[in-house]
Amino acid sequence: MKDFADNVRSVVRQIPKGQTATYGTVAAMAGKPGAARAVGTIMKNNFDPTVPCHRVIRSDGKIGEYNRGGPEAKRKLLESEGAI
Repeated sequence: MKDFADNVRSVVRQIPKGQTATYGTVAAMAGKPGAARAVGTIMKNNFDPTVPCHRVIRSDGKIGEYNRGGPEAKRKLLESEGAI
């Protein structure tokens, strides 16, 4: 899983400010289509400030959880970047 986790973090680092990607899109770009839940777990445990995990959202358009202050903190970050 470590290689996949590294790939996930690399993909997420490439999401530009002002944009988002779904957990499923990140999983596919990291080499494991269908591993959206695993991406969520990796992001849940991410505390590396170089990985903008707040830019990863659910496929239904909801922003999802955020390990650094909950959904409201995530929403504020996305709004400040112009992503929503």
